[in-house]
Amino acid sequence: MPVDETRPFRPVRIAVLTVSDTRGPADDRSGDTLVERLTAAGHELADRAIERDDADAIVAKLDGWIDDPTVDCVITTGGTGVTGRDVTPEAISQVADKMIPGFGELFRWLSYRTIGTSTIQSRACACVARGTYIFALPGSTGAVRDAWDGILQDQLDSRHRPCNFVELMPRLMER
Repeated sequence: MPVDETRPFRPVRIAVLTVSDTRGPADDRSGDTLVERLTAAGHELADRAIERDDADAIVAKLDGWIDDPTVDCVITTGGTGVTGRDVTPEAISQVADKMIPGFGELFRWLSYRTIGTSTIQSRACACVARGTYIFALPGSTGAVRDAWDGILQDQLDSRHRPCNFVELMPRLMER
């Protein structure tokens, strides 16, 4: 989609949360991929963390970032599958004010081109929570690339036309 170069680029302050019982800072490849892509695009890494697959721990981390005025957006990676330990969508539903169903639908459509019908196992989702965007991605580096390259790099670019998430940020708390 087109980028309108006459419009100013506004960097988004993004926090990255990896949800995993097994990954640590040394082997968090999906988190590394997100950080590389968002900083290369000109955005700011607001914070980064790893939480275990525990809904209460995820909610606590999200609540802290949602209430932090230096965080505009949170991108999570991991915990979106269908196993018993995959609880990221459930945690997000606890903080969400408005779900963004089209994000998960578009992600699975894009992912289908890469991994075929296996994409049906993803519960990627997105929401707005107290004025903060939250995007939940699967934990693979391929899924992170699909979501960033196919959706987020455009929707988090204030110059993207015909519209983008950034231009809506000042209005997210309207009532």
